[in-house]
Amino acid sequence: MDLKKMKNEDKLSLCRKYYLGGFALLPFLWFVNSVWFFCEAFRRPEYEQQKQIRTYVVRSIIGTVFWVAAITTWVVIFQIYRAEWGATADYLSFIIPRGIP
Repeated sequence: MDLKKMKNEDKLSLCRKYYLGGFALLPFLWFVNSVWFFCEAFRRPEYEQQKQIRTYVVRSIIGTVFWVAAITTWVVIFQIYRAEWGATADYLSFIIPRGIP
């Protein structure tokens, strides 16, 4: 889809849908929203809906950074303490390492 061919109201509606979709535990939508609408929000000449699009883009960037930090923190903690957590970590693991024979 080419954003240049869309009406400004449709751009705002689509941007808002992607932003709200990120709250459904789909943070990838926030990333897509940030990338796709960044130029529309910050580099295009001013128009009426641009301020709202800019708000959604900035909030999507913040949400993306938050989710990346949270997931990275969880992966690091899990990898460091997995062996100490015993059976609980095994239940959380999809692939259980066999260890040293």
